[in-house]
Amino acid sequence: MNSGTAEHTGGPAEGDTFDAGAGGLLRQPKAVWATAGASVVAFMGIGLVDPILPSIAKGLDASAGQVSLLFTSYFLITAVAMLVTGFVSSRIGGRRTLLLGLALVVVFAGLSGTSGSVGELVGFRAGWGLGNALFVSTALAVIVGAAAGGSAAAILLYESALGLGMACGPLLGALLGDASWRYPFFGTAVLMAIGFLCITAFLKEQPKPARKTGLLDPIKALGHGGLASVAASAFFYNYTFFTVLAFTPFVLNMSPYRSGAVFFAWGLLLAVFSVLVAPRLQARFGSLKVLGGSLVLLAADVLVLGYGSHTTAVVCTILSGAFIGVNNTVYTELALGVSDAPRPVASAGYNFVRWFAAAAAPFFAPRIEGWTDIHIPFVVAAVTAVLGAVVVLVRRKSLTHEAEELETRHATEDSVAVFAN
Repeated sequence: MNSGTAEHTGGPAEGDTFDAGAGGLLRQPKAVWATAGASVVAFMGIGLVDPILPSIAKGLDASAGQVSLLFTSYFLITAVAMLVTGFVSSRIGGRRTLLLGLALVVVFAGLSGTSGSVGELVGFRAGWGLGNALFVSTALAVIVGAAAGGSAAAILLYESALGLGMACGPLLGALLGDASWRYPFFGTAVLMAIGFLCITAFLKEQPKPARKTGLLDPIKALGHGGLASVAASAFFYNYTFFTVLAFTPFVLNMSPYRSGAVFFAWGLLLAVFSVLVAPRLQARFGSLKVLGGSLVLLAADVLVLGYGSHTTAVVCTILSGAFIGVNNTVYTELALGVSDAPRPVASAGYNFVRWFAAAAAPFFAPRIEGWTDIHIPFVVAAVTAVLGAVVVLVRRKSLTHEAEELETRHATEDSVAVFAN
């Protein structure tokens, strides 16, 4: 376990005052809240296009397969950029890296709204993915380094931002997209510009690490069996996750408002289960049992989604948010703690692997439908979720020690919080 997080990510911003002993999730320095708030908007950008995918296809005279490339280009660039984030942040500092990422998102989100063809939109989404990669990976490191209450509280705060962003993204997309598919992109650019100003105002420059991160360090970190196992399992899981996120809107074929409401409810479940339910399940059953069980339940849910009626598909889409929320929390904690690599490096290596699946699912799902029928993409997604659980089962020995440490740390931090209160 790497205990020197502050060395790599920087400690609390100078001038921030908080009761470090309290360690409550809500008692955080202003720098953490500014970063978390900008993270909410960053994650909104992922699900923003969900309710307007059919509208984009109609507006740009594109097929479902062509529109799905909005996700593929975004996550493909995000995956590759993960190798660059640590290299950049260790040289120019966390604050400047966050601002660079936000600036790129503002520019490319705005340009996305001006697109005259699906090709232009796909290209602008790729630039957006680069900015998002620089921001998201650095934001996690900054929050972990600056948050009160240890890494567990920081991860829960980060997952809260993810869940809230995932919930609000489709809602914003629906509200603005009902008038025009272009407006959600302009709206995101404005919100990210506000995030840029908040980071500028509240986050002080973070100390640079003593050792600069090399471009291949995240790949080398994957040489650790535990981290490689987590990344491999997360790869299969993310294929399932993004089949639900990117392909289901075409299957539901609902208006932007109705689709936005479905994915808003999905995102709320994701947030609640990642922040409130997952830690309790881990404390009671253990991280690996929770992860394996949640993956199997997600597989069953996706299978029913693919073969059920329209109402059943809506219910299963919303329900999948619960399993996805649990999985996200457990995967993030395991990835950050399973090896002795610096957390930013471990996170970059882990994300490098798993985001490739996020790029693959939106590309293959509509094509698999074209080759077979509308049910088979969900069968494939169910199989990949089970494969994620199989990796956890087969590689449990390399993960067991870390899972036990995580549960012990959670129990200790809970005891400290109770004592402090």
